[in-house]
Amino acid sequence: MSATDTTTTEDTAPKGLIGTFTSRYASVLPTFAAIAILIALLVGAEIYFGNFLTPRNMSALLLDNAYLMVLAVGMTFVIVTAGIDLSVGSVMAFTGIFGASLIAGGVPVVIAVPAMLVSGAAIGLLIGVLIQYFNVQPFIASLAGLFLGRGLAYVVSLSSIRVEDPVLKWLGTQLPIGEFYITPTGIIALLTVAIGALVMHFTRFGRTVYAVGGSEQSARLMGLNVARTKVMVYVISGLCGGLAGLVLTAYTNAGYPRNGIGTELDVIAIVVIGGTLLSGGRGYVLGSMIGVFVFGTIKTIISFMGAEQSWTHIIVGALLLLFIVVQRAIVARSDKSR
Repeated sequence: MSATDTTTTEDTAPKGLIGTFTSRYASVLPTFAAIAILIALLVGAEIYFGNFLTPRNMSALLLDNAYLMVLAVGMTFVIVTAGIDLSVGSVMAFTGIFGASLIAGGVPVVIAVPAMLVSGAAIGLLIGVLIQYFNVQPFIASLAGLFLGRGLAYVVSLSSIRVEDPVLKWLGTQLPIGEFYITPTGIIALLTVAIGALVMHFTRFGRTVYAVGGSEQSARLMGLNVARTKVMVYVISGLCGGLAGLVLTAYTNAGYPRNGIGTELDVIAIVVIGGTLLSGGRGYVLGSMIGVFVFGTIKTIISFMGAEQSWTHIIVGALLLLFIVVQRAIVARSDKSR
């Protein structure tokens, strides 16, 4: 057999099982890895503590991290387009203190809540316009949004505003489901995830988001509305920031202008751990939800151990580095197999 024949035979030989699976399902492998890490954390914590997987602890995992789940949905849209949004923590703080001040001032909830959502979406719109029409880098534009949101929060109030409203108190009410419980804020978070997943995977807009993240130039050549899509993902992120402000205000029964400091970095890490590539084009809203549960489980484990919560950021930072390396390896292998 000649050298040419040998090369042809090797190139056309069937790939191994692992290689075929990796190339075919490369986009979901990081999410599977996040699920595996979550299961390992839960099982390991149960073995170590003996009373970790209780209905109350598992219910609290959603309740305590509902606002992060809402923010992660919006951030997923942004990062899939290869963008970034550093403003989400500040937007959450501003909309929370803004809504609390309105309600404390006697404004009905039916007016205050839409005002919170619209104000968050407006900041997102400003960031999107700066990026798309003024060619400002997403990092700089969203950093400006971060300062704007935080500044507006301080303008509203320099101190915490307590909210005594029956509707907000109801949002934090624990509704029993057998031995478990759920709150309306948890339901809001899960509905946000469900809507985000449906939009991303079953609508033209969602497919355009993936196309823009994969290759903006190719998306333009296909006739897709790139400009509108890039602006809209930041509007969605801002809207999620406003909704997170409502969820956090209902959770704490107060608005506070210093809420959410550093939260934007937590959310970015959560989304990446959930399987969304920072380079864009690949990611899942459901994966981001898994990332929230991983983050929340780590916080709970550290609380059980009585250690400083700073260890949460150390562990999440290590996981983030690991996932970025894994993502790069998977993408490189997938591109090589094409």
